[in-house]
Amino acid sequence: MSLLPTLSTMTTSIAETILQGAHMLRLNGVPEARREAGSLLAHVLDRDRSFILSHAEDAIEEKQSEIFQGYLQRRAAGEPVQYITGHQEFFGLDFEVNRNVLIPRPETELLIETVLKLFASADEAPLICDVGTGSGCIAITLVHELPQSRAVALDMSPEALAVAERNAARHSVDDRIKFLVSDCFEALSAPDAQQSRFDLIVSNPPYVEQGAMAGLQREVRDFEPHTALVAGDDGLAVIRRLLSDAGSFLKTSGFLLFEIGFNQAAAVEQLIDRATWKPLGIHADLQGIPRTVALEKLS
Repeated sequence: MSLLPTLSTMTTSIAETILQGAHMLRLNGVPEARREAGSLLAHVLDRDRSFILSHAEDAIEEKQSEIFQGYLQRRAAGEPVQYITGHQEFFGLDFEVNRNVLIPRPETELLIETVLKLFASADEAPLICDVGTGSGCIAITLVHELPQSRAVALDMSPEALAVAERNAARHSVDDRIKFLVSDCFEALSAPDAQQSRFDLIVSNPPYVEQGAMAGLQREVRDFEPHTALVAGDDGLAVIRRLLSDAGSFLKTSGFLLFEIGFNQAAAVEQLIDRATWKPLGIHADLQGIPRTVALEKLS
């Protein structure tokens, strides 16, 4: 049961509204309550955080207070701020997000950084495949950063692809990305699709163990799409498919990069067929957790 009290409808300042909101969120177990209250109010006011800080004594309207109250109730129930505001920044770009897609996370930016090191030459024009594109953050960011590149973005959820298509248009790369409904590579099995081989396949696949779902933060467990999180009893079901199938769609000396869970590095290393793949490393994120697997196709 929510402990959330009702905000006063009296006119209050920005600073007082944030203070009240943070108190409400704290009562409901929301971490970093003041920051989150500030983010929600900034969204209500359609202003950035610097405006909130520099206009702390400005009064807010009653209607704005009512909207803020509704957002607080949603956040107190566990809904992530990103789904409430509909936005998340990733690699310096703003992405639309909703409950049909995972919220892009900072650790996935490591995958982008690793790819950009592999394709450092300005005249390179890789053909990229993003498996399980979700919001499109990986494919869109790579095409944005590599101006000569093109991409095919796959996802089994039509609703997720709709979000990704809007994000591609938002960043003016929709003419260089093709979106296909596909369970892993299934949509690429038609003969005409076989004519092209990719230079790069990337993925942030589901990698949560089925039994671990109950222990996840409520923001993840209760709100993010389970099909984009869970991959069988050991969390490796989709990673196995990537390792077994990706080689058929890659050029020789093409690259496969994918994200893994915090405790999966050793198990994934055992799954890599050294006759097909040359390991380039498992790169650690800023917390020192092995996060991004990079492989090169041998033949």
